[in-house]
Amino acid sequence: MYKYTDEQLASMKKVEATRKERLEKLFGRMTADEKQAVLKENHPDYIDSAYEELKVGPNKGGKVLHELADLLQGKSRVIGMDIDLSKPDYDVDVLVIGGGGAGSSAAIEADNKGAKVMMVTKLRIGDANTMMAEGGIQAADKPNDSPAIHYLDAFGGGHFAAKHELLYKLVNDAPDCIKWLNELGVMFDKDKDGTMITTHGGGTSRKRMHACKDYSGAEIMRTLRDEVLNRGIPVVDFTAAIELIKDTEGKCAGAVLMNMETKEISIAKAKTVVIATGGAGRLHYQGFPTSNHYGATADGLVLGYRAGAKLLYADTLQYHPTGVAEPTQIYGALVTEKVRSLGAQLVNKNGEAFVYSLETRDVTASSIIRECKRRDNGVKTTDGEGVWLDTPMIDIIGGEGTIEKRIPAMLRMFGKYGIDIRKDPILVYPTLHYQNGGLDISADGMSTTVPNLFVAGEAVGGIHGRNRLMGNSLLDIIVFGRNAGKSAGEKCKSVEVKDLTLAHVEDFAKELDGAGLKPEKLSPQLLPNYTKQPAI
Repeated sequence: MYKYTDEQLASMKKVEATRKERLEKLFGRMTADEKQAVLKENHPDYIDSAYEELKVGPNKGGKVLHELADLLQGKSRVIGMDIDLSKPDYDVDVLVIGGGGAGSSAAIEADNKGAKVMMVTKLRIGDANTMMAEGGIQAADKPNDSPAIHYLDAFGGGHFAAKHELLYKLVNDAPDCIKWLNELGVMFDKDKDGTMITTHGGGTSRKRMHACKDYSGAEIMRTLRDEVLNRGIPVVDFTAAIELIKDTEGKCAGAVLMNMETKEISIAKAKTVVIATGGAGRLHYQGFPTSNHYGATADGLVLGYRAGAKLLYADTLQYHPTGVAEPTQIYGALVTEKVRSLGAQLVNKNGEAFVYSLETRDVTASSIIRECKRRDNGVKTTDGEGVWLDTPMIDIIGGEGTIEKRIPAMLRMFGKYGIDIRKDPILVYPTLHYQNGGLDISADGMSTTVPNLFVAGEAVGGIHGRNRLMGNSLLDIIVFGRNAGKSAGEKCKSVEVKDLTLAHVEDFAKELDGAGLKPEKLSPQLLPNYTKQPAI
């Protein structure tokens, strides 16, 4: 059971003492200038020393974080291997790399096109950030809302940097995606008359967040996984894609696969390939804790980049404002934004609100960092410091039982350590959450530079610009997962694969050597390494 320090207990009393005042006078929103100032001063994306320029590849001269640069300019795992591409172990129309929501959606829609589909995933189907998403999925499907309003919210929240055609598709396809998920069997929260319950998220001007209590991603992933398996779509699990294969015309034509346990190599030939490998939180950029699942190591970015796929906004990450700061056993775990949308407030050690709780995530995270690092108003924790998220406000505002009904997973997670979030506030600090940047695609989901390579989900760059709003990630895996599956399933009908080759890998290695780089780090990384032993 977690035991509060004397300092924390004293601070908790101040939080309780200021509730009435904070209920009567809510903290106001920041101006545009105030937001920009807090970002530049505190957001990790603005720390120049954390970045370096890429010396090779499609984004040569562009800056990325050191940890990602090591992988993008790393040593291919196939270098030195004797690989026979003439006798593939698998020959399919559509190869989907990744077993999360985007990959599953792609596989289902490619199957609907009549394509011969295969999924490959380095863990199991469902071992993905999708499963861990909590708060909900956005869609403008209520009478007072529209895709145009959704677009404006997301475009502004992403600092007006989103790729227009991608964001346009995201918001316009959203209502149909909710309908599709509902018909597949996702158990969305609904009123007695069957109307879906929606709430606000940070940066939204309308209540358009559809949820399944606070385990929305798990419910969506459960439904998609069942659909994939019920269709008989083959899933090769515990098998990682370690290199993309091209044909002699430069088209993406499959992947080199490695069994995670035996290290056995196999070859998958495909007419089209979908990268749906998710994010990068387990690289722990700048030493941050992460809310991501175990396999989130930027594999898709590495594979695509070495094959010639261009990156977009690879220099920007999202740090979710409310990761667990204490107890240490769940340090970095996500505390869903839904907690704040239901009324919980962010307050410092003196019980003072210091930011409007539903500002965009980057602004909120930056405000928390400022409160702790620059104003000395944080609460000391085992692993550093944090601020209070005053969860008892939820039941005060919404009535007794609201927490138990609307966020039961949060109640259980903290309850395991003797913390009752209905009675006591919780300690939070930003956690590495989302890969804003990724591979550059066109509206049909295909890479802008590598023919027949499609990308979906968190591995895509440009959908959200330089910051993502809550609920638009679960949305983008469905919109662009389905999109990639439909496009790849249609495209494969007219593709003739020529002889397979890994010449691009050799060319990339020569480019590294020409730039004076002699990497030893194997890439993709595949899994994080938390021991002193070499990573696999």
